[in-house]
Amino acid sequence: MTPDDRALCIATGSLLRAHGAIAPCGLALTGIALGVLALTGRSLSLVACMGFGAVVLIGMLERYLWLRLKVDAGLFDALASGAFDSLQRLDGAMQRLAVRDAPRDLDERVGTTRQLMQRHAIVVACQCAMFLLALLTQDLR
Repeated sequence: MTPDDRALCIATGSLLRAHGAIAPCGLALTGIALGVLALTGRSLSLVACMGFGAVVLIGMLERYLWLRLKVDAGLFDALASGAFDSLQRLDGAMQRLAVRDAPRDLDERVGTTRQLMQRHAIVVACQCAMFLLALLTQDLR
């Protein structure tokens, strides 16, 4: 790997760590929604119950995306530190794990990771909006 490639891996890893600040928000919303449903589910309106349920379901998607981002962060850190001497070695390991079939260049990997970060942020924003909607529609009986 060239020094420019290592710098790109370091920058991408840093970006992933910074993006990690929004992940606890998604986890907290999921936990709160589960708690609300468990403790007051029978006294909530149907719309509020569905809203909190949607927050939980969106939370599962958020956790999946976050897991994928954590894997990417580890891989970019390994590439930056020189644990993999080339992208071909990484591709070989990914193929042996049956995670990825086709080899990709570094720019494509960074682009895919950025798209994944955007999707994760959108999912957390949707989760926040649904949580707010559920709060606004609840009328405890």
